Amino acid sequence: MSNSNSQSHEVPADSSCRVAVVTISDSRTPEDDESGRVLTELVEGMGWAVSESFIVKDERELIAEMLRVLVQRGNVDLILTTGGTGFSKRDVTPEATKDVIEREAPGLAEAMRAQTAATTRFAMLSRGVAGIKGEVLIINLPGSPKGVRDCFSVIAPTLTHAVELLKA
Repeated sequence: MSNSNSQSHEVPADSSCRVAVVTISDSRTPEDDESGRVLTELVEGMGWAVSESFIVKDERELIAEMLRVLVQRGNVDLILTTGGTGFSKRDVTPEATKDVIEREAPGLAEAMRAQTAATTRFAMLSRGVAGIKGEVLIINLPGSPKGVRDCFSVIAPTLTHAVELLKA
């Protein structure tokens, strides 16, 4: 985790879901991480809080290490990543996520691609995945603020139930 930028946030004691946001980028900083900021705002709009946010370089092992550490800490229920889901050689977020998860949750990624393809033809080029490690749900979202908004709106109605099922 030494190659990441992080920010901690105050989490209300009654927060029903503990969320971490991980931005995958070789060039973004906390000051210009618009997609991470948008994702945090969307999470907070659900009444949840982002306990931590990180920026990790587009390197498979660094991404996987960050996801493993967040899961092992035991203080998050949901990890949302933004970036690294396209066709570029540096886009390895799905592979890193698959290195970590125990069970895939393909319906989430499929729904994001299917519903956003109606308005953005490039949605079908997203390779994002979703899956479960222990009791933590990990979901890959695109790296653009618009992609984050569009995809989050698709999965948001199911997230509370998904997290509750994992905690049960």
